Amino acid sequence: MDSPLQSVPLFILGPDWLRVPIMASVVVTWAIMAVLVLGAALLTRRLSQVPSRAQAAAELLVATVDQQIRDVTGAAPAPYRAFVGTLFLFILIANWSSLIPGVTPPTATMETPAALAAIVFLSIIWFGIRGGGVGGFLRGFARPNPVMIPLNILESVTRSFSMFVRLFGNVMSGVFVIAIVGSLAALLVPIPLMALDLLTGAVQAYIFAVLSMVFITSAVEKGKPQTDPKIEET
Repeated sequence: MDSPLQSVPLFILGPDWLRVPIMASVVVTWAIMAVLVLGAALLTRRLSQVPSRAQAAAELLVATVDQQIRDVTGAAPAPYRAFVGTLFLFILIANWSSLIPGVTPPTATMETPAALAAIVFLSIIWFGIRGGGVGGFLRGFARPNPVMIPLNILESVTRSFSMFVRLFGNVMSGVFVIAIVGSLAALLVPIPLMALDLLTGAVQAYIFAVLSMVFITSAVEKGKPQTDPKIEET
């Protein structure tokens, strides 16, 4: 298996003066995106008051995401449902793609987890500004004291970086363990490890989505104007 720190191009596009290497993780990522888009289009094409099994499963998934958003953050789920749900589904399918022979999950390479962490970082800024305005979002870095501004800025960067490291490290290590055991043992021995890899992939997708939701709602709450406690008591 190639080192996850060194991506090997699957093929190269473009003329000689502008050659663009296309990595295998990019191809798998676009395939997963196509599956999600096509699946969503097929599931929502003919919605009915009496749902089919597929529609019922989709509605259960949406209700579960909504309930998790309420339980974790206490916020109304509607503004965050699409982003958090899509993030969870993409990471889940990406992690489970390791079960396809010859496919390395894109989350086991550095590029995809780094891109996901960058998306979460930008979404924190987007939702924070949308919830409290530019001024409110920037004032959030000065709480509880303006002295904390550098530390709050550093925190917003490092927590996104920690999400990247956690996702990349856990998925990559699972892929390596299964590959090593599979090369040394018989065909049926890696099956328990593959089942464990499924569980680990689901847990990592859940943790990434939940942490994203926590950080986003924290930015939104910090951007809101503070209420005087004395006024609340009266």
